[in-house]
Amino acid sequence: MRILLRFFLEKPAPHDAPSAENQENKMDQENNENMLFPVGMDNTLSTANEDFVRENLMSDSFLDFVEENTKPIDQMFAYYQCAIMEVETKFKVLDESLSVELERNPIESIKTRVKSVDSLLRKMKKKNIPLNLSAIEERINDIAGVRVICSFPDDIYDLASAFLAQDDITLIAKKDYIKDPKPSGYRSLHLIVEVPIFLKDEKRNMKVEVQFRTIAMDFWASLEHKLHYKHDLPPERAKALADELRDCAERIENLDQRMQAVRNEIATYNEENPKDASFPGFPF
Repeated sequence: MRILLRFFLEKPAPHDAPSAENQENKMDQENNENMLFPVGMDNTLSTANEDFVRENLMSDSFLDFVEENTKPIDQMFAYYQCAIMEVETKFKVLDESLSVELERNPIESIKTRVKSVDSLLRKMKKKNIPLNLSAIEERINDIAGVRVICSFPDDIYDLASAFLAQDDITLIAKKDYIKDPKPSGYRSLHLIVEVPIFLKDEKRNMKVEVQFRTIAMDFWASLEHKLHYKHDLPPERAKALADELRDCAERIENLDQRMQAVRNEIATYNEENPKDASFPGFPF
């Protein structure tokens, strides 16, 4: 409904070009055709659009039609939200259980989202996906997303392994951008999994994309995404900044490894000295 309203409210209605009986009229016609709204047409178009919306898009019959036909879409999004809740709960349970073994929480935070309608439509257009729910569910894997932010790189693989070992989780695809970073410097572990949700009268298997990052990886990826440097700068400047961001990513990777080495050294000391299992000044 929002998309239809936006289309009819923002898109100018088609209009006929004025006839050209002489050269002066022809020049006026060419000038009008090069304008977004020919002179004197803007108010007319606005009124026509408003009348069309009131008479058609705000009629009881059309609103009933929209409600009837959007209900399956709303239901689909609700199913994906349920799948997110299932996956998020699994990671909260893992975090709590591992905190006893590790004497710390391996998960710093969990972020979730269901893809917006606009984003979904853009992806459907890009991948040439038919306009039906079955095709959407089959060919788009990241409508539901869960991002798990971990303390150290080792935590990522330990959590991913424990998560995939659960008998109701099915791995569909895996991309390890930590061991093989993207050319931009982006690092993360991506899993596409299938998880069951239990409804009133049925069980449905839903796809969820799970991303694992350390705090440092998430810091870099979040800022890189917000900069939008590829769209706002000339190519040569964009390349220079891309090189700078790649260098930042390499430094962040080095920092992750150094922090993990510190953590490992403390863990080794604690294992070798169980009666004095702490270093002064370290909150572990």
